[in-house]
Amino acid sequence: MNFAWAKPAGVAVIAALALAACGRSENVSGADAEAAKKAAQEFLIENSKAEGVKSLPSGLQYKIVTSGPADGKSPDSNDLVSVHYEGTLTDGTVFDSSFGRGSPAVFAPDQVVKGWTEALQLMRPGDEWYLYVPPELGYGENQAGPIPAHSVLVFRLQVLNVADVPGGHKGGAPANG
Repeated sequence: MNFAWAKPAGVAVIAALALAACGRSENVSGADAEAAKKAAQEFLIENSKAEGVKSLPSGLQYKIVTSGPADGKSPDSNDLVSVHYEGTLTDGTVFDSSFGRGSPAVFAPDQVVKGWTEALQLMRPGDEWYLYVPPELGYGENQAGPIPAHSVLVFRLQVLNVADVPGGHKGGAPANG
């Protein structure tokens, strides 16, 4: 097992993402929350009709941009993955980008939001997908830094590498947080 690509900078980046997932701030309630929920539902309904977009039973939507080799290994929820990604809101506002930093992130799929945990276990090295993460698979009713409560998260996600971790397990392990 070669973890040479698991650079400290990548680990620091994902630690920040994991902390954002756990260090949630204020909730939104009332009319603002209902409007945000409705906007998220409407976006996902319309997006599900877009060419190439697939929907999973959980509500997660994805669109394949590039497929890696068919014999590539999909990670278990606790394997290490090296990825490049860019996260935006539905209006195109970028809230985080490893592409922009020029350094991929390294983490286990069970250390991020549920939408990523689910998608990564379906992906292989070389895959690049757009993910459309419904609020309940992202940050839900909580605001997380620049991400408003009840937001659909849009990610361009590219899997670079997967490293086995002993004791692996497939399945939808909940994101830490």
